[in-house]
Amino acid sequence: MRLRKNEGFTLIELLIVVAIIGIIAAIAVPGLMRARMSGNEASAIGSLRAINSSQSTFASSCGQGNYASTLAGLASAPNGSGEGFISQDLAADPATKSGYTITLTGGAAAPSGVTSCSSATLAQTYIVTGAPSVPNSTGTRYFGTNQGGTIFQNTAAAVTIPQTGPATVGTPIQ
Repeated sequence: MRLRKNEGFTLIELLIVVAIIGIIAAIAVPGLMRARMSGNEASAIGSLRAINSSQSTFASSCGQGNYASTLAGLASAPNGSGEGFISQDLAADPATKSGYTITLTGGAAAPSGVTSCSSATLAQTYIVTGAPSVPNSTGTRYFGTNQGGTIFQNTAAAVTIPQTGPATVGTPIQ
């Protein structure tokens, strides 16, 4: 009579391996989520910086010292050109990018008779805010800026920024 040699893993060995993989995943997932939120927040800050830069360029070259009152207006191309002042991923009002909702609000309308070189409606001031699409999941910080160019942040709630001057709720990003 010949004895068969059993090869392979026992059920206990497989359960131990699955348990170890579960423990490693439980340790790694929160770190990955924090890294993802940090990346989303960095993208939101970059978007606000890009909008500030685009508004400055728009005001000096197309808006006669005034700003575009919407993101769609900022993305519209000047007459005779094929490119707008901001990339198309921020061309919607509001725009959602990397887990953040970016909103541009124009202030007081430009004086009558002042026109832009594109289809954009003009405003004398503007406010841009960035809020996490899903708070505490896509990001934990709220951002805001205006034509002054300083980006403010707040962790408790949306940044409150007046049309002129510094934020009343929020701290400047260093």
